[in-house]
Formats: sequence, structure tokens, C-alpha cells
Amino acid sequence: MNPLIPSAKTIQIYLPTGNPRGLRVAEMTTRTVRLIEVPRIHIADFLNMPDAKQVGLYFLIGDTDSTDKPLLYIGQTGDLTQRLKSHHNGKDFWTRVFVMLSTNNTITQTHALYMEHKAIQIATDVGRYDLQNGNNGSKPHTPAPLQADCEELFHTLDILLSTLGQPVFEAIGIETPNTKAYQTLIPDTRQSSQDTPAVVPDKQPMLFYCKAKDCDAQGYYDNDGFVLLKGSLFRKRHTPSLGKWAVNKTRELLVNGKLVEHNNDSYRLTEDQLFKTPSGAAQAVTGRPTNGWVEWKNDSGQTLSDIYR
Repeated sequence: MNPLIPSAKTIQIYLPTGNPRGLRVAEMTTRTVRLIEVPRIHIADFLNMPDAKQVGLYFLIGDTDSTDKPLLYIGQTGDLTQRLKSHHNGKDFWTRVFVMLSTNNTITQTHALYMEHKAIQIATDVGRYDLQNGNNGSKPHTPAPLQADCEELFHTLDILLSTLGQPVFEAIGIETPNTKAYQTLIPDTRQSSQDTPAVVPDKQPMLFYCKAKDCDAQGYYDNDGFVLLKGSLFRKRHTPSLGKWAVNKTRELLVNGKLVEHNNDSYRLTEDQLFKTPSGAAQAVTGRPTNGWVEWKNDSGQTLSDIYR
């Protein structure tokens, strides 16, 4: 089966303490990967579990008022108990850790090193999180059979992370992450390039446009909100009635270099930007209060509300 082609999946989530906001254990019923979500306040509960004695890959995640992106640190270890105790005492930013383990205890240090390197590389390229790693990890020498196992494990990891609300490897923008995240690095000498099956990309999203005085923007609606695409033009001036949030968001984009001077009347967006709502995106672009569900229209003139409501 090609992991690049979406297919139906069964995922079970177990609550060891019965608290849906506490420890959560996610597994795909046909795979050997287990992902455990551990709120920092419950770290002691996890460290008392047998799973804490395995080799594992882990993701420390937290938020800060200084950036709109969650903070992320990716690591691997052969001793989860000692490593997480160290991070609990030495790293302040994180509020939850997601630990990837094997259900049959077959993940080795080589697996973990390979996937750590890959995870850091993709998370950096995707840019959804503000990565706190000081290096890119060490990619070990990995024989082709072991590398194939790592790619399959990584595919399952991505699905489980997204299921638990952390789309670490999902790109913001029209180019979906699947072709990057799962494009194998293994040279397959058993078949020629002509015989290699083409990667099947995800369905392209429907684009919506917002054109008004001094602004010209495009984007699309997805599971996380409204993605405003690189190159969109924002109106510089805003009306007095524009909400404080939109004013502050535009200022933040300018400070971070995501908005730059285009001409005397407009700013230009330098990278894809996720907004939580269509209205938030429309207000930031037009510089006035507006309902994004009717402001955004596709090529046929249909509003976002016409399509999705």
C-alpha cells in the first residue's frame, strides 16, 4: 500500500486515568506505533509506566505570548525516564510531551536517531512550530531495510500526532506535506525510474479571493482555519472601526518580516499565513470589519458560505 494515498484508518485512544485532558494513548489498530500524550502536570504518572523504560522519540510542545507559533523541541533517547526528568527540571516552555514508542518494544536507537533527524528537518521546512532545537540531530548509517521500517513508522507517527491535535508535519500552503514528508530517501535498485509509481498528491484546495480597495488576496479554507497565500496584498490604511486584534496582527506580521512594503498603499505577504477564521483573514487584508464567509469568493463568484455552509 502506498502511504501517500489517503485511506480509511481505525485509531483507538485509551485514557489510562479516565481523564480526557490527562494522559492519552493513541494507536492505529494495525500498526506497532504507540503515541502517548502527557500533560506536564502528569509527567510523574507517565514515568511510572513501563513504557517510560523504552527507546523513544518525543516532542515537547508549549506556547508563548511572544510568538503566534507553538514552541517545539524534538528529541530521542534510550532512557525516557532520565531524559524527561531532565527536561522537566531544565526546560520551562513546554506544557505537554508526546512520546512515540513501539507496542512490541522493537524500536532501536538507530530507528530513533533516523526519525529524530527526519522530524527536525520536516518540522523546520513546514514551519508550523517554532523549533527550539539547537541542531538538526544526527542521521545514522541506516541500511535500506531498516530505513524502510523507519519511513513506515514515521508515516504512522504523523497520523497519530495530527489525531491528537499536533499537525507538526503538515505544511501550511497549497503544497501538501505528503510528498515531502514521505518521499523516501531509499534508492530502490530493484526497479528502474520508469517503473517507479508516481506520488499521488492530495486533492488541491479550492481557492478564494478577496479584492477591494488597495488589497488583492487569495487563500483557502482547511481543517485549521483560513490559509492566506504568499503574495497576497494587504491594505495599509485601516478604518477606525477595525478591531484591535486585526490591527495588532498586521503589526505583528510587519515586525516578523512576513509583511513587506509593496507600494504606497499596500503591503505584500512573504509567506503563507494561517488565520483561525475566514473573517480574521478578511479583516486583516481589507483593513475594515467584514464577514469573511461572504467576503471570500471563488472563481465562480460563490462565497465561502455558499460552499461550506
